[in-house]
Amino acid sequence: MRTFNFENLNKNEIAYLLTTKNEEEVKALYEASYRMKLKHIGNIVHLRGIAEISNVCTKDCYYCGIRKSNPNVNRYTMTKEDVIKAAKFSLDHNYGSIAIQAGERDDPEWVDFVEEIITDIHALSDFKLGITLSLGEQTRETFARWRKAGATRYLLRIETSDPDLYKKLHPADHSFENRVENLKLLRETGYQVGTGVMIGLPYQTANDLADDILFMKEMDIDMIGMGPYIPHHDTPLATADYTFDEAKQLDLGHRMIALTRLVLKDVNIAATTALQALGGDGRLRGLQVGANIIMPIVIDDTNYRKNYFLYDNKPGVDENCESFRKKLEDSIISIGESISYGERGDSRHYKTRMRK
Repeated sequence: MRTFNFENLNKNEIAYLLTTKNEEEVKALYEASYRMKLKHIGNIVHLRGIAEISNVCTKDCYYCGIRKSNPNVNRYTMTKEDVIKAAKFSLDHNYGSIAIQAGERDDPEWVDFVEEIITDIHALSDFKLGITLSLGEQTRETFARWRKAGATRYLLRIETSDPDLYKKLHPADHSFENRVENLKLLRETGYQVGTGVMIGLPYQTANDLADDILFMKEMDIDMIGMGPYIPHHDTPLATADYTFDEAKQLDLGHRMIALTRLVLKDVNIAATTALQALGGDGRLRGLQVGANIIMPIVIDDTNYRKNYFLYDNKPGVDENCESFRKKLEDSIISIGESISYGERGDSRHYKTRMRK
C-alpha cells in the first residue's frame, strides 16, 4: 500500500488514486477527504431547491438529451408563476436557496424573463432566498444584469478541461475557449463561480480527470457541480465505442468528489442526481466522501420534470416534492450529517477570496 500526503497531491498521484484497485488506498482516500470536509466545512449539508425551468436549448452537445437536434423532446418553458411557486416551496421548507437551471438561450426575451424571475423571487422572500443560476454561456452584459437583479451564484460546467476532448463532445460551432472566457466573465461580474465536469466519458483518461481537478484549482473556482457520465439514448455520444458500467461510473464519481475536496479544500461540492441514478445511496455516499450540497426537487408538476432528461433513467421524476423532501432529509440525518436550514450556504472559498 502506498502512502500519500493528502494535503498536497500531484497530478500523478491524483490519476493513480482514480484507478487504484487497492481497497486500503481507497479507504484512506475517503477517510482523508471526509476529514478535509470536516476541517473546512463541517458535517453540514446545504439544500438548494432545483428548478429546471426550460428544456429549450440552442446548443447541440453530443451527450445531452435536450440538445436542439433531438426531435423526441417535448419542449417546455415554465410560466413565471410556476417558477415562483417552486421558489416558495424552497422558502417554506427553509432550504435557504434555489438553483434555476435550463437549456442554453441568449435571446432578449429569455434574458428579460430570467431577470424578472430573479426580481420576483427576491420580492417574495425579502432577499432571504439565495439564487444560483445554471443557464449556460451569456454576454458580459447579461451576466451583469442578472447579478444586479440579485443572483449570487452561477454554475457553468466546462464538462472537460481538455480542448481536444471538448471537440469530440461538441459541434464545431461550440468553443472551448469561449466557455473558459465565460467563467472569467462570471468572476469579473461578481458571482460565486461554479463549474464541473462529466466523469467517465468515452475517450477520457485518468490523466484527463486529474487535469480537470487541477484546472478547477487554477481557475480558483468556488463551487463544483459534477457527476458521472450517463448516456442518453437519443444522442450521438451514446453510439460511441464504449462500455457503460454503472458500478465503475459510481465509484469514479465518488473518487472525483474525494480528490476534488482534497485539492480544492473549502469549495462547495454537490452530490448530484447522477450519483443517485447509478446507486440508491449514491448521493449519500457522496456526502460521506466530501460533498456538502444536495439539490432536492421543488417542482411538483411532472409534466415539466419528465421532459428534462439530460441522461437516461433520471430518478425522482414521478415523486411528490413533499414526500421526496421527507425521505431525503431523513436519509441525510441517518448518516450523521446536519442540515443547515435557512442558510444560503455561500461558498467559504468565495468568502475567503473576497477578503484578499
